[in-house]
Amino acid sequence: MNLKRIAAALTVGAAFAAAPAAAQVSDNVVKLGIMADMSGPFADQNGPGDVVAAKLAIEDFGGTVLGKPIQMVDGDPQNKTDVGLTLARRWYDTEAVDVIIGPGNSAVGIAIHGIAKDKNKISIGTSAGTTELTGKACTTHGFHWVYDTYALAKATGSALTKAGYDSWYFITSDYAFGHSLERDAAGIVKQMGGKVVGAVRAPLNTPDFSSFLLQAQSSKAKVIGLANAGTDMVNTMKQAAEFGIVQGGQKVAGLLVLLNNIHSLTLKDAQGLIFTEAFYWDQNDETRAFSKRFQARHGKPPTMMQAGVYSAATHYLKAVKEAGTDEATAVVAAMKKLPINDFMTKNGWIRDDGRVMREMYLLEAKKPEESKGEWDLMKVVATIPAEESARPLSESECPLVKK
Repeated sequence: MNLKRIAAALTVGAAFAAAPAAAQVSDNVVKLGIMADMSGPFADQNGPGDVVAAKLAIEDFGGTVLGKPIQMVDGDPQNKTDVGLTLARRWYDTEAVDVIIGPGNSAVGIAIHGIAKDKNKISIGTSAGTTELTGKACTTHGFHWVYDTYALAKATGSALTKAGYDSWYFITSDYAFGHSLERDAAGIVKQMGGKVVGAVRAPLNTPDFSSFLLQAQSSKAKVIGLANAGTDMVNTMKQAAEFGIVQGGQKVAGLLVLLNNIHSLTLKDAQGLIFTEAFYWDQNDETRAFSKRFQARHGKPPTMMQAGVYSAATHYLKAVKEAGTDEATAVVAAMKKLPINDFMTKNGWIRDDGRVMREMYLLEAKKPEESKGEWDLMKVVATIPAEESARPLSESECPLVKK
């Protein structure tokens, strides 16, 4: 443990010592709010699966904490910031929700991070990817749990550029996540000695990527980087195959690729695709055991985001127990004090900017002949230590970070 973490632990200890001895739970319930895209382009990667993961976490915790029941509500922000804010305010103000986990896309995540602090509540980003959550938009009450665009760009961009794919053109989803992913990937490519020859912005959830792909194809870039996600990423890949882009000598790199995306693409079209994740269901005995339980309820193994909901909910509940209260400031302190250990995270911890420090994994889609089953789709190529995958604090724009 470094000196900063020792100091933080001492501060936490002092805070707990000053707290009342009796457990205090507001409204006599500890309530989690799970916010996710339930029917849109990201529904398969978070959506209803987030709800399943949260229910498993509550059940595994025993259904109570500090002698009070643990409850859960869920809702869909529809990938709209105003809808997400309205839902969050109702949950925080009138429905006794203590923590919102999710909460959908990056624009929604940034907005909810802000109001959580104002209302002395907690916000945990598991599906949002923008580095702004631990950058300019960081707050004392906000956490970024699973991945961010810097981690995705660092591993994937470095691997491809190092292999000689040193000129890039980006097709970018036109909202906070896409912008952040393009910016981070472009920065890594340039650091590695490569160049970015152009980029185009595509509306979220557009069905037709043909004009964007033609622009990328005519750029002659060695790599077409897809700074998008969900069905947008899948549709871009499928249409790229129809245009014969890979056969023409260009490589298509998905910067956020998940298990469900590979399944939708099929290994025939996805084989050889390199990408970065925080979790894969078939990594070890622990991940396989959880995934078997999850699949029994959800019908398919968990994505890294859904696994992250379980991890975040469990750690939050551990912190409530440690703090002896669900009061947000005390719980935040406990969350930062306790190490994170579960099936997807080993010896993780939370930095001053709210980012969970965890290993990331460089993955490759298998060839069809390598697969032994419907969901046997990927293999781990490399493990990236937390300190190498996270943006250095020295580069942070988070106002909480002292330099």
